[in-house]
Amino acid sequence: MHAIISEFTKHGIRAKVQTEDKNEIDTLFFDRRNSVGSNGKTVVICCEGNAGFYEIGCTVTPMEAGYSVLGWNHPGFAGSSGAPLPDQEQSAIDSVIQYAIHKLGFMPDNIALFAWSIGGYSATWAAMNYPDISFVILDATFDHVLPLAEARMPKSFNGITKLTINNYLNLENSEQLCRYPGPILLIRRLEDEMITTQGDGRGTVLESNRGNYLLQHLLQYRYPNIVDETTFSVLSRWLSKPISQQEDIFDGDLCLSQIKSYINENSESFPCLIGEGFTQEEKENMTLFLASKYMSEFNSTHCSPLPSALFHRPWTLGM
Repeated sequence: MHAIISEFTKHGIRAKVQTEDKNEIDTLFFDRRNSVGSNGKTVVICCEGNAGFYEIGCTVTPMEAGYSVLGWNHPGFAGSSGAPLPDQEQSAIDSVIQYAIHKLGFMPDNIALFAWSIGGYSATWAAMNYPDISFVILDATFDHVLPLAEARMPKSFNGITKLTINNYLNLENSEQLCRYPGPILLIRRLEDEMITTQGDGRGTVLESNRGNYLLQHLLQYRYPNIVDETTFSVLSRWLSKPISQQEDIFDGDLCLSQIKSYINENSESFPCLIGEGFTQEEKENMTLFLASKYMSEFNSTHCSPLPSALFHRPWTLGM
């Protein structure tokens, strides 16, 4: 990685970063390290969605929250060369992170990742490969692209759809995310028309939102004694309705007490084996508590900008 072009704009630094596969990635950096408050000491690297650009994309959300922000355009988008294929996306985000560390001077624990939609692929790949980064926030993203592709193609095309995805666009977000050990927040949009696979004539079916499956996969990996085949059904029922309607159906104080006791005797590492000896009621209670900590929601369709009030450091076991 090296910055081959750099210029100061009125509000930030624009640079082109060269990747290992010789693409040039267009970036824009806003430095808030000298601003009031502590958020500016962390740089949020933003991974845009399809047809998203740092000029008009998700960068505005962490900027309004007071963070330093590093935006970049996907290979083949705007000033970036190449094509938005998985291997080139990996090289791009890798070079952007190296640029943040070696040129902009941020340590990994002062780097966060924020992704919207299909940008979740780049972000989860980066999180998997940079496990020491501060936190990850994924907005309106999915577990795997295949169910979304199949839902939008004729059923007679399922074979070729699966073959194409597996060979060329195998975007396995959930597998990558599970390999990141740090704080994670998933944001689900209640009227998301892109990340859902079903509609009922009145709108999208919330329980078909693929963010639900991303959450289930993550919790199942991190808490295998809690989220398993005995609690999948209660989690699915909880996810079938807006979270705001679910807040009073678990005992959060009890869950926090149980988690603190576990950490004192063990550690905060994952997989976390809390739950051995729990009753079914305790497992269900903990499942819903954890789901409420890992997922928040925004009453919106897919493309509306995320309000900065919903952008915050994710919950962790030690909090």
